[in-house]
Amino acid sequence: MDPHSLFGIAGLTWTVLGLILVAALAAGWVDAVIGGGGLIQLPALLLIPGISPISALATNKFASIFGTTTSAITYRRRTRTELRSIVPIAVAALVGSAGGAALAARLPVAVLKPVVVAALIGVVVFTIVRPKLGAGTAADAGASRRLPLALAIGALIGGYDGLIGPGTGAFLIFALVGLLRLDFLRASAKAKVINVATNLGALAYFVPQGWVHWPLGLVLAAANLAGGYLGARTAIARGSGFIRAAFLMVSGVLITKLCWETWGAALFG
Repeated sequence: MDPHSLFGIAGLTWTVLGLILVAALAAGWVDAVIGGGGLIQLPALLLIPGISPISALATNKFASIFGTTTSAITYRRRTRTELRSIVPIAVAALVGSAGGAALAARLPVAVLKPVVVAALIGVVVFTIVRPKLGAGTAADAGASRRLPLALAIGALIGGYDGLIGPGTGAFLIFALVGLLRLDFLRASAKAKVINVATNLGALAYFVPQGWVHWPLGLVLAAANLAGGYLGARTAIARGSGFIRAAFLMVSGVLITKLCWETWGAALFG
């Protein structure tokens, strides 16, 4: 076997594979706590010279669904959260993600990054100026009146996840805290269910196109699964305050990354 073409992928060495596995474990942990594992796992996959960006995105989605599903089940078993209210949003997110994945092969995502940066900055500022946001769960008899808005948000965030990906967890949790008035722990638990749907939606497009590297994806899936389980256990043990802090930190990192990709390279390159 060529040591520089593991799994038939040119440029994939044992060293690079080891780095990607560590990244997948860390990504699973981060995704389970707050979302944003794509900040770690997707760039790690792009270290492989012989992989195309669309194949990296597809393989990342395949591996991520294992970690996300594991964390969703772990949250469900330990928090006993009700999921009925989230099913319509998950379905809308699945459809939106399939559409976003279809656009990923055609649309230059750079045109969307300034919009995403502005939205994330707004989310972070709103969370900081309202310290009690997400501190507790409130009963809400008017939730059904917000169903059209919830469906629209599910479709939009799903579309973003299929098209770009990183930051989906932050958007989902903020939407659930703001729309359904959940605390950060329950919002994170329900966001995982929606995230499973967005991953399925993207894969519904990527798999028939043959863009998933199955052997590599399965290896990464095992690491992502372990990270997802550990991350969910950590979040449940530490509670909403910990998740809120992680939410702000991951959002800040994502804003920095997107700003650099959008403007930094041009200014300082």
